[in-house]
Amino acid sequence: MSQTQSSSTLLFVAFIVFIDMVGIGLIIPVMPALLESMTGAGEYRTAEIGGWLLFSYAIMQFLFAPIIGGLSDRFGRRPVLLITLFFLGIDYIIMAIAPNLWWLFVGRLLSGIMGASWAAANSCVADVATAEQRGKFFGILGGAGASGFVIGPGLGGLLGSVDVRLPFIAAAAFALVGAIIGYFILRETLPPERRRTFTIGRANPLGTIIQMSRTPVVLGILAVIFMMQLAAQSQLSVWAYHTRLMFSWDEMMIGASVALFGILMALVQGVLTGKVIGWIGPKRTCFFGMLFGLPAYLTFAFAPSGGWMFLGIVIGSMAGMSFPAMQQMMSERISGDAQGELQGAVASTISITSIIGPVMMTSTFGHFADGEGRYFPGAPYLLASVILIVALIMLSRTLSRMTRKAGQVKD
Repeated sequence: MSQTQSSSTLLFVAFIVFIDMVGIGLIIPVMPALLESMTGAGEYRTAEIGGWLLFSYAIMQFLFAPIIGGLSDRFGRRPVLLITLFFLGIDYIIMAIAPNLWWLFVGRLLSGIMGASWAAANSCVADVATAEQRGKFFGILGGAGASGFVIGPGLGGLLGSVDVRLPFIAAAAFALVGAIIGYFILRETLPPERRRTFTIGRANPLGTIIQMSRTPVVLGILAVIFMMQLAAQSQLSVWAYHTRLMFSWDEMMIGASVALFGILMALVQGVLTGKVIGWIGPKRTCFFGMLFGLPAYLTFAFAPSGGWMFLGIVIGSMAGMSFPAMQQMMSERISGDAQGELQGAVASTISITSIIGPVMMTSTFGHFADGEGRYFPGAPYLLASVILIVALIMLSRTLSRMTRKAGQVKD
C-alpha cells in the first residue's frame, strides 16, 4: 500500500471512529430525561440506573474487545469494522423503539459488543504507519472520536428537545450510512501474510492480559491507562446529572458543554499531540498531559457556577495528549501480527473501568446528592483527583523503568 493510500485509508478509519462516536454522543444529553420518562424516578435515582446501563455496555465491551481484536488479526480489519458498524446501527433502532427499561438494557448490551470494534480501528494505525508516526495517527483517531462529541451531543440536545427518542434514530442513520460508504471505500490494511490464527485461549480478557504481561513496560502502561480511565468515568457517568442538579442545565446546555470538550479534544489530539510528541517525545508528553487532569477534576468538584465547569473543560482537554503517546510506546514493543491483540487489551482495560467506574461514580453522586447527610454532589470529581494522583505515581515509575532499560541496552 502506497503512502497516499495508507493516509487515505487511515483518514477513512478516522471517519468510521467519528461516526461511531457521533452515535454515542447523540444519546448522552437525553438519557436522564428518557430514564425519568420510563421510570418516573428522581435525579439521583436515574443517575444510578444510568450507571448500570453504562455497566451493561462496558461488561460486553470487556468480554468482546479481545475477540474483535483477535478476529481482525485473523480475517483483516475491513470486514470486522464494517460488520460491527452495521449492527451498531441496528442496535440503535432497537433502543429507539424500546418500550421499557429492560429493552434499553438489551440495547446497551448489544452496543457494548459492537462498540468493541475500537480495537480493530486502532490496529489499522499499527498496520500502515511507521513507529515514529503512530503517535500522530493515534492522535488523529482520538481527535476524530472527539469530533464526534462535537456533533453528537450538540445534535442530541437539539433533537432531544423535540423527542427524547429521536437521537437514537439519528445515531442509527449515522452508523448505517457509515457502513454503506465504508463498503465501497475502505481498504484492507492487514495483508494475508501478516495474519495469525485465531484462538479463543488468547482472544479473551485474561488470555490477552497474560500475553501483554510478557512485556512489563506494556503491562505497566496498561495499569496507568486503567487508573486514568477510571478517573475519567466521573465525567462520563455523572456529568449530565450533576450539571442538571447543580446548575439547572437542560439538554441543550449539557450537549453544548460536551460538544465544547469534543472540539478541544479534537484540536489537542488531532493537531497538537503529534507536534508535542515530535518536540519532547512520547514519555514527557503522556506525563505532562496527565498533569492537566488534576486541576480540571478539582475545578469540577468545587465549581460554584456553570462557568467554572467550562473552565475545567478547557484545562482538562490538554490531558488528551497522554493516551496517544501511551499507545505509541506500547505499539513499538509489540509484534506486527499482534497489534489487534494489543488494542484488544487496551479496550478491555478501558472496559474494566467502564464496568467499575459508572457504578462507583453514580453511587458516590447519589450518596452525596440525596439530601441525607453531607451534601456534596461534586464528590465523584474529588474521588477522580485522588485516583489520578495514583496514576501519575504509577506512570512515573513505569517511565523510570523504561529509561533504565534503555540505558542498559545502550551500555
